[in-house]
Amino acid sequence: MTSMVDVSTPTRRSGGTRTRTWAVVLAACTGQFLVVLDVSVVNVALPSMRTDLGLSAAGLQWVLNAYSIAFAGFMLLGGRAADLYGRKRMFLVGLGLFTAASLAGGLAQEGWQLLAARAAQGLGAAVLAPATLTLLTAAVPEGPARTRAIGTWMAVGAGGGAAGGLVGGVLTDALSWRWVLLINVPIGVLVLIGAALKLAEGRAGGRSRIDLLGALLVTAGLASVAYGIVQTEASGWTAAATLLPLLGGVALLALFVLVEARTAKPLMPLRVLGARAVAAANVAMFVIGSATFSMWYFMTVYAQNVLGYSALEAGLALMPTSVAVVVGSTCAPRLMVRTGAKNLALVGTAVAAAGFGWQSTMTADGSYLTAVCLPGVLMMAGTGLAATPLATLATSGAAPGEAGLVSGLVNTSRTMGGALGLAVLSTVAAARTDGSSGAVELTAGYALAFRTAGGVLLGGLLLMVLWLPRHVSARD
Repeated sequence: MTSMVDVSTPTRRSGGTRTRTWAVVLAACTGQFLVVLDVSVVNVALPSMRTDLGLSAAGLQWVLNAYSIAFAGFMLLGGRAADLYGRKRMFLVGLGLFTAASLAGGLAQEGWQLLAARAAQGLGAAVLAPATLTLLTAAVPEGPARTRAIGTWMAVGAGGGAAGGLVGGVLTDALSWRWVLLINVPIGVLVLIGAALKLAEGRAGGRSRIDLLGALLVTAGLASVAYGIVQTEASGWTAAATLLPLLGGVALLALFVLVEARTAKPLMPLRVLGARAVAAANVAMFVIGSATFSMWYFMTVYAQNVLGYSALEAGLALMPTSVAVVVGSTCAPRLMVRTGAKNLALVGTAVAAAGFGWQSTMTADGSYLTAVCLPGVLMMAGTGLAATPLATLATSGAAPGEAGLVSGLVNTSRTMGGALGLAVLSTVAAARTDGSSGAVELTAGYALAFRTAGGVLLGGLLLMVLWLPRHVSARD
């Protein structure tokens, strides 16, 4: 692994420094790839997991939700810890936990063991992901270079999510579902060794006690809200099993805001959200995540449960979609120079919404080209175009001592949006299907989920028109 700079201090832009800086970007992107890969890599393996471990339909949903809820719930804590205790240290802690949990999940013999391992993976990812973006933004000065670096980070992350279907399909068909988790172990060990030896420590300032009360409140609040929405699929919106965690989660989040307003060293200083760029971009990221995260799940189950694809065939079928999101993220930095961050985010969101609308016309006997490939390309190309300018806008409003926090916010917004979006859209699809397993009924449920997601994106588009700042500045 190439030698890396101490990201805590600015560096001159010599050729050697640029090489070392991009080595930091490489380390950050590798960690992000693993984190995002595990959001989607298990999708095509779900039927095999169910058969092998005897999981129920609800249990299968929790293979996804246990990871994403823990990931989103602990992300603010992980981001703040990177600021206070060091980016390298938190990178290593997060990656170490993620790798160990991957091993435990791959060796699970009971359903509950797999779910516990997935939750531990999510916790490791919550510590790791903010550290990756903080490493990157600390190493690359604000401006076009940082925009390109963020574009690379977004493209690699998107590529991890996109590659999940293919990687999961190949491993499940060639070996077993266990390898969709075990594959993380050798990669994680190699990155751990390289980072421990070569990555220099850096943090924004002196050590300080972390706001544990705030961390507990926001984590419990986010997790409780997510759990309540997941319960709607089995119990409905008015059942006590749904309302109690929903209302309890909202109350915990309200208490979190009160605590943060009064404590001397808050986990999330409320002034951070006073920056228009930070607040608007994070809300937009939440909205986009709520629609696009579910896309991979519904496209995979549609291909397997309705069109009859194998796990490998489903992964191969989504390859053009995977390429589209990487291309969109890669092209975004260059397009931003001409269009501006806000305009590109609007265009990308509109393209993604058009793709979701097209996908909602899917039928039980649809052709690959018009029912999977082309609408998927539109959805993910638009997402790739929109995500980079939104991340750039969000991080532009961060003070140096709050870079990890804002990085955690960006990841929290996208991931929590994805967790809640999947829960809501799964409920929408299940309500339309009404318990039927027929191809026509399943397709109608999936189509309604895509139609609903497209409407959410259109609402997000209007919000961005009215709220997003047009220009990137340090304190919009």
